[in-house]
Amino acid sequence: MNQQQRALIPNLLTGYRFAVIPVLLFCLQPGAEKGVSLTAFALFVTAAISDYLDGFLARRWQVQTTFGKLMDPLADKVLVTAVFIMLIPMGRLPATVAFLILARELIITGLRGVAAAEGIVISASQLGKWKTTIQIIALSTLMFPLGIIPIANLHGIGTVVLYIALALTIISGLDYVNKFQKIYLKSARNVS
Repeated sequence: MNQQQRALIPNLLTGYRFAVIPVLLFCLQPGAEKGVSLTAFALFVTAAISDYLDGFLARRWQVQTTFGKLMDPLADKVLVTAVFIMLIPMGRLPATVAFLILARELIITGLRGVAAAEGIVISASQLGKWKTTIQIIALSTLMFPLGIIPIANLHGIGTVVLYIALALTIISGLDYVNKFQKIYLKSARNVS
C-alpha cells in the first residue's frame, strides 16, 4: 500500500463519523424502539472507535493531511454535539450540562482559530483527551436502551459519569485558556 492509499484510510474514517450523524439524529428520538436505540448506540460507539483509529493510523503511517487536520476535530465536535442535543428531549441529559460542555467546545475552537491565524499551534493536553473519553463513555451509557442488560440504574451511572465529564470539560477548558494566554502573549511580545 502506497502513502496516498494510506492517507485515504484515516480520511475515510473521519468521513464515516460525518455519515453516521444523520442516522443518529433519526434514531435518537423520544420513544424510539429498543432496536432503533441499540442501532444508535452501536453507530456512536463505532464512530468513537473510528476517531481513535484514524488518528492512530495517521500518526503511525505518517500521513497526516490538511483534510484530516481540519475535518477530524470537526467530525468529533459535530458527532458529540448531535448526541448531546438529541439526549435532551429524551430526558436523559440536562440542557444546562449540554450547554456548558458545548459552550466550552465553541470557546476553545475559537481560541484555536485565533492561535492558528497567528501560526501558533496549541496541542490538546492529556486532560483534554481524558475529557473526550469520559464524555463518550457518559453519552454511550445515557443513550443505551434500558432493559437490555440487567443493570438497574444504567442511566443513573451515565449521569454520574456525565458530571465527571462536565468537571473535566471545565478544568481542561481553563487549562487551555491558560496555555493560550501564555503562548499568545509571549508571541505578541516577540512580535513587538
